[in-house]
Amino acid sequence: MRAEMWRAGLIYGGGDLAATLITGHVQPMRAVGIFLIGALLYAPEIRGYFGWLERSRPNPQGFGPRLQRAALAWLWFNPLWIARHALFIRWLSGRPHPFDAGLLTIGFTSFALNMPVALTANYLIQNRLPLRWRLTGSASFSAVMAVYYALSEVWFG
Repeated sequence: MRAEMWRAGLIYGGGDLAATLITGHVQPMRAVGIFLIGALLYAPEIRGYFGWLERSRPNPQGFGPRLQRAALAWLWFNPLWIARHALFIRWLSGRPHPFDAGLLTIGFTSFALNMPVALTANYLIQNRLPLRWRLTGSASFSAVMAVYYALSEVWFG
């Protein structure tokens, strides 16, 4: 496993573990599951997408092109991505019926409310970090957002 995949797994798993500590629902197997999902699913797909962004919009000059690249990165983590992540959390938490329409509500509400913060973070990640560190930067931001997503299920679910 590449070092980048290990980092992504540790960051996603650690972020989810922190979220479970805050919400009082600590489940070590869930943290292991999110580690594996972060390393084996999220790392390759995010690395691939960020690579495509870099190739399609290399060295953007000016605020507009940089904002466009940030917006495209932000759109990757769209309501369906958030709902899928919430589904993984439910599945790993042992819920008997993990899928329902509430996942989409959580995804859309979380996405809309985190827009200013997420756009700002993605602007910095896409325009300040070298490509090889963007997955780590994005995973680190996602670890912080994992707390938000965990609380989103309580607030918006």
